[in-house]
Amino acid sequence: MRKRRLAKWLALAAAALLAVAAILAIWLVLDARRTPTGNPEYVALGSSYAAGAGLGPRQLDSPRLCQRSNNGYPPRLARALGLALVDMTCSGSVTKDALIGGQFFQDAQIRTLSPATKLVTLTAGGNDVGFVRDLYLLSSRNSDTWLGWTIRRFWDGPPRLADRGFGKLQTTLATLIRTIRQRSPSARIVVATYPAVLPPKGTCQQLRLTASEAGSMRQVQSVLAIKTREVALREGAVVVDMTTIGADHSACSAVPWTRGWGPLTMAPFHPNHAGALATSKAVVAALR
Repeated sequence: MRKRRLAKWLALAAAALLAVAAILAIWLVLDARRTPTGNPEYVALGSSYAAGAGLGPRQLDSPRLCQRSNNGYPPRLARALGLALVDMTCSGSVTKDALIGGQFFQDAQIRTLSPATKLVTLTAGGNDVGFVRDLYLLSSRNSDTWLGWTIRRFWDGPPRLADRGFGKLQTTLATLIRTIRQRSPSARIVVATYPAVLPPKGTCQQLRLTASEAGSMRQVQSVLAIKTREVALREGAVVVDMTTIGADHSACSAVPWTRGWGPLTMAPFHPNHAGALATSKAVVAALR
């Protein structure tokens, strides 16, 4: 009798857990598919470097997983230019997500573009080639934490530079810029590269990387900027090269525009408030 009761309670508990999981999944899908409304004079596209991950309050009615902040460079830029913003940026997105969707059950980021759009900014590509991912894994591997122990035990290390998919990134980025131009033929398209995280040489305590690791990831940072610039210029976009502009403001500098290692909740290796402000100012300067 007791075994039957136990089996019954276990079955009920399992059913309850499944119901909760189903409700949570539905909520995540509905939350992720939220689309900003309003006049898309300015549409911002891209990943967490544009979304402003870790920079404070989330934009109202934006997907929680996107970490779209009111303090990212797109809202700052919209205020500076007096344009109505539709911010489609999302943390973790790759270039393909902006073009055709797929991330967090979302449709393409470009879905809000219209013929009336005057400005489009794009900051993407780092997730395509595993830039921030590997910075975090490498720095965490060097830490005396359970995470560091786990990474040391189970991770083989970052891929070679040649295996990071830069060619695929360039192809997708070119298609994305062309599609933006088709949807919004009158818009100015600005491609902003990632602000420099690594210094021109060496390493520092904030990075928690060895000199060899920093040198390896500096190559990724440099090639990412070079490949992005090449495509953007070839496709007729305005380039704002924050990797070069921010070379003296790495996470190791006295006045950093990016963060070093830290908990995931603080978005390590991402732009800080000064970096977001510097990017918005650089875009304004490029447009004027």
